[in-house]
Amino acid sequence: MEPITFKAFAVTGEINLNKIAVHCSIPKKFTWEEPLILRDDILKSILNKEVNESQRVLLFSFGSVVFINHSHDDEIMVFLKYIHSLVPDIDIKNFDRYTDDYSLHISETENIELADEYVVVPEYEIFYPELISTVLAKSVALEKTEEQLGKIHDKLETLIDRLEKGNLRIGNKELARMTAKIVRHEYNTLAYIMILDKPDITWTSKTAGEFYDQLTEFFELNDRYKILKSKTEILYNIMDGFSTISHSIRGLFVEWIVVILIFIEIILSLIQFLK
Repeated sequence: MEPITFKAFAVTGEINLNKIAVHCSIPKKFTWEEPLILRDDILKSILNKEVNESQRVLLFSFGSVVFINHSHDDEIMVFLKYIHSLVPDIDIKNFDRYTDDYSLHISETENIELADEYVVVPEYEIFYPELISTVLAKSVALEKTEEQLGKIHDKLETLIDRLEKGNLRIGNKELARMTAKIVRHEYNTLAYIMILDKPDITWTSKTAGEFYDQLTEFFELNDRYKILKSKTEILYNIMDGFSTISHSIRGLFVEWIVVILIFIEIILSLIQFLK
């Protein structure tokens, strides 16, 4: 059996699978945790060329796309342009910014062998392609999220530089925007990429469950997720510090205004008394 190849891309933050399913005349309501799999005649109509039965494309609601047995970049671009017509947020020019390649090999071996670019299994199981695609999709989505977290850190570093220079005033709107970015980052990681969730097949098949666990451990999905969670908690602590400083400055400002008004009132009273 020929090796099965996988190309995964994180192309946007969210893909409306039901919208694409309706456009492809697929009579099914997709939940947010299952991928949309396109193959055969549907894929043929999108690519406008013949496809073999092993070729398919998996779309995930958290913004990743995985191509199985598509070796030509022009096919990938044609498909992404089609999806872009339905999901305008996709950055066609930088579609390969977050990407990973992998392959599945069938060989006479006693145990599953995992490597950086391929996995070798003793015999083919129908669930292997979807499980590999799911792990790759989550991995590239995490890569995208990790870079976004880095940008938030850079922004906070700018605010820290301002504090070091004595500029202690930070507007409520600026604090709200930064907090929203952190919350959005946490939501995209925890709720949308679903790092901690497993495909349904892993609960009904022991072999599938063990294979999926091996893949997630090899790609360090759980460890990367924990690191992101830890960094997010640090961001929240920093934002709490900024908020405390900002509120203290405003409180002190109000107190000085009150003191000044009292002083002015005393002066006016003295002037009136001296008259």
